[in-house]
Amino acid sequence: MAKNEANNSALKIIPLGGLHEIGKNTCLFEYDDEIILLDAGLAFPTEAMHGVNIVLPDTTYLRENRHKIKGMIVTHGHEDHIGGIAFHLKQFDIPVIYGPRLAMAMLEGKLEEAGVRDRTEIRTVLPRDVVRIGKNFLVEYIRNTHSIADSFTVAIHTPLGVVIHTGDFKIDHTPVDGEKFDLQRLAEHGEKGVLCLLSDSTNAETPGFTPSERSVYPNLERVFSQATGRLFVTTFASSVHRINMILDIAKKQNRVVTIVGRSMLNLIAHARNLGYIKCEDNLLQPLHAVRNLPDERVLILTTGSQGETMAAMTRIANKEHPHIKIREGDTVVFSANPIPGNTIAVVNTIDKLMIQGAKVVYGRDKGIHVSGHGCQEEQKLMIALTRPKFFVPFHGEHRMLVKHAETAQGMGIPAENMIIIQNGDIVELTEDAIRVAGKVPSGIELVDTTSSGMVSAKVLQERQRMASEGIITIAAAIDWNGKLLAKPETHLRGVVTSVERSLLQTWVKQRIEEILTVRWTEFAPSEGEAADIDWGGLQGTLERELQRSIRRELQCQPSVTLLMQIPDEPPVKVADGRRRRTRTAAQVAS
Repeated sequence: MAKNEANNSALKIIPLGGLHEIGKNTCLFEYDDEIILLDAGLAFPTEAMHGVNIVLPDTTYLRENRHKIKGMIVTHGHEDHIGGIAFHLKQFDIPVIYGPRLAMAMLEGKLEEAGVRDRTEIRTVLPRDVVRIGKNFLVEYIRNTHSIADSFTVAIHTPLGVVIHTGDFKIDHTPVDGEKFDLQRLAEHGEKGVLCLLSDSTNAETPGFTPSERSVYPNLERVFSQATGRLFVTTFASSVHRINMILDIAKKQNRVVTIVGRSMLNLIAHARNLGYIKCEDNLLQPLHAVRNLPDERVLILTTGSQGETMAAMTRIANKEHPHIKIREGDTVVFSANPIPGNTIAVVNTIDKLMIQGAKVVYGRDKGIHVSGHGCQEEQKLMIALTRPKFFVPFHGEHRMLVKHAETAQGMGIPAENMIIIQNGDIVELTEDAIRVAGKVPSGIELVDTTSSGMVSAKVLQERQRMASEGIITIAAAIDWNGKLLAKPETHLRGVVTSVERSLLQTWVKQRIEEILTVRWTEFAPSEGEAADIDWGGLQGTLERELQRSIRRELQCQPSVTLLMQIPDEPPVKVADGRRRRTRTAAQVAS
């Protein structure tokens, strides 16, 4: 732990993700020798993260303190809150995970698929359930309203007092599923005394209230009724309330629904099993069953509202989907707004769909999407109900955190009783004070799910360099005396240079010979067996020197890879002590 001045008798709150960013929400609470985790989310990569599928917070601190981990509490089932759990369980055990039924059903499938289901125990909770984790933490689940069903705020009872973490929330007085925010319980905690409030800051810049999810219904109904051909609808797979409305409207307008996209299929299956989505079985039909229906009776519900590369709608737009092609007269509805960072991907997808003849309905002005996060008036109400002594804005980019702190100050919380923090900060909380007492590692970990491996910073830099500057591959055969057996072959891919290839190959040959002449003795023993030559060290040195020289000569930064061929067998000693050479693989081939 860097710069740690922490007081062991204080409660420590350490966010590893979700601050100064959107996504990978991960936080831990530590008291004495016990740690509990609250959520463990992921984020999606930027365009510069080549080959990276998932971004996770740095969990060095958790790995180093794994013996302190007593359990985890999950607030809801969005990927930016549960998507990292399976990856973390490969590095450390979590004895027990408590969470809502829908989130735990989704999580169980993820853990089974990752092969880590046996690394934890999953327990579901209901509204107002109270669970004990370790000897220092008592956690109460309080129903809230959000853009996914079964979402909770938590009241964490600690030896120092109650800390309320809102989770993601808005205050929806007319929720689609009838499950209202338990504002009464929040007020009861506020009456008794809340030590600290950690509150969602996502919409802190937006005045007023976030509209009810139910307000989307008539607008979707109008848009659907105007579609004369096939109707495609894309939204967040986890938007159970939105999906319920889409299915209800489809039934009213005599359309059959087919679902495309793995995450959408999984979520709807879990939600139907748990009763969060209710529809007749014959409303949902497989893709092949709707091909012979009139276009005006077909609704295709897909993933891809954020322009994700492998999502169904993106593949359809790119003409890469094996079973679905856009036709003139199709209507595509984007019932979601782009998450910050995804705007370009979304508008590119929309353009491609329109070029192929689809009518695309999108945009905030259409009223076909509302946020799942509360605006300023809801944030004020949260503060008014809980009446916290200390306040920490959570979940949001820097400007959002600053604005939320300003709102809290306007509600009467003194400036000295609130702090704006960063990922990795150790928030030390006592009955009388709040401060940042140190810092833990707080970077990112990159995952390439195609290889099930972590992408190191070095590997990412190499990928970025290859993408921007290209790669030069050099193949060289060297004998047991440190001499080139043939002129090296040099291949350029994606490299822009005015140097002719023949001239470059001659220069590379001369440079390798120079390096071998000067440095061969560093890797070859002066006496003893030829088999003792350090070929690996020689290859690394040649590659580094060639890379340095090539970048200087070409005035660009390509990656340089050396493929070094050595003889199959060392030379054999004869009776007079002289060595007789064996033929090399290259000589045999020739």
